[in-house]
Formats: sequence, structure tokens, C-alpha cells
Amino acid sequence: MPIAVRAKTPTTLLALAAGLIAVVAGCDATSGPTTSAQSEVRHVTVQGSGEVQGEPDTLNINASIASVAPDVTGAMNQTSERQQAVIDALVDAGVERRDINTAEVSLQPQFAGGGDDPQAIVGYRATNSIDIKIRQLDAASQALALIVSSGGDATRINSVNYSLEDDSQLVRDARSRAFDDARDRAEQYAELSNSGLGQVISISEATGQQPPPVPLPTTRGAEMAAVPLEPGEQTVGFTVTVVWELT
Repeated sequence: MPIAVRAKTPTTLLALAAGLIAVVAGCDATSGPTTSAQSEVRHVTVQGSGEVQGEPDTLNINASIASVAPDVTGAMNQTSERQQAVIDALVDAGVERRDINTAEVSLQPQFAGGGDDPQAIVGYRATNSIDIKIRQLDAASQALALIVSSGGDATRINSVNYSLEDDSQLVRDARSRAFDDARDRAEQYAELSNSGLGQVISISEATGQQPPPVPLPTTRGAEMAAVPLEPGEQTVGFTVTVVWELT
């Protein structure tokens, strides 16, 4: 007579498995990463700005001589001769050679642009540009007149702008004002939120825009009236973004 056999799971194995699950669950609960609420630092981010003004002490001029001739040699020689006359006149007037530097020399073919062969070369255009620093502002208008009279009709005044030779102190003052402005704003926000202002977390800054160069038209004629020039004031500005801890 066959005997029926029923398999039984040992109770000791069930207990061991349950204990292992409990241990694993316990490890996950205690060794995992902390929540964002626990690690996040309360902070306030503000922007501050500061500006200071200073009187320019230097006039910067970019001037060119441009000549067109049927051949390369003629165009280059005419341009070089006129530009050298301008440089010599400026040096004789008291401008130091270190304040005159060549900015660009170019030579380009000139095309017919019409007729049977529009691409035919009919001449060459040579250009020589120099940058000049005028440190004696009361002589700035005279320097412009000297450039034009020495270069003649080939003269091109490309740009004129004033600058500060050394603006390091203005930069420091503007940066200090920007930071003070940011701190005042942060203190107000901290007070409004019933908090205290803690340590600085980060600082980033951006400089203010300087005024663009002022272009001047080419002046022709045997005599040129004095060019009215006013240096005005230069503005140095900063915008700073500061992050403070709230306590």
C-alpha cells in the first residue's frame, strides 16, 4: 500500500530568512544619503552696483593715410610718405614716439567694376593706420589739426576717445561701493525674514560699460578750424552678485 509523503518547510529556515530581510531593511534606513532638507543651507542672493567718476587724462586717436595708384609701388610709397610726415610732425610737436604705434598696414586691388571685364585690376589702394596717445589734453585739438594738415587729403580720422591711463583706484572704489550695496540689500532681506546674515558663500562681478569711441569725419581744406573737444568724465562701474548664508 503506497505511503503519501508531504514536504514540510522547516520553521528554522523561515525564521532565518525573516531575520535577514529585517537586517537588510535596517541597513538601508540608516546608511542612505541624507535628505536635501538636512544638507541645504539657507541663503540669500543679491546684486549690488557701484559707480565712480573720474576725469580722463589721455586722448586716443586712430588716424589713417589712404592712397590709390595704378601700381603697387606707387600706392605704398605715397601712403608711407604721407604717414611719415604725420609721425614726424607729431614728434616735433612733443608727442613721444612710444605714444605712436602702427595699428594696420593694408594693400588692396581696385577693380573696374564695369565694362567688358569688371574684375580687371585698375589700381591699388594702400592704407597705413596709427594709434596716437595725446597726454597733454590742452594740446589735443592742435594735434588733430596737425594730423590733418600733415597728411592732407589722404588723411582719415577713424576714431577719437578719452581714457584714464590709470583707473586702478577708481576700479577699487567702484567695487567697494558695489559690495556695500549688496550687503545693505542682504541685511534688509535677512531682517525681513527674521534671520541673521552669516558668512559669504560666493561672489561674482561684472564690469560696467565704457563709452564707445567717437568717430570723426575727415576734414579737407588748406586751413582747419580748431576741433572742439571736451573730455567730460569717465564712469567706472561694477555689478556684483553675492550669496550670503542666513543664520
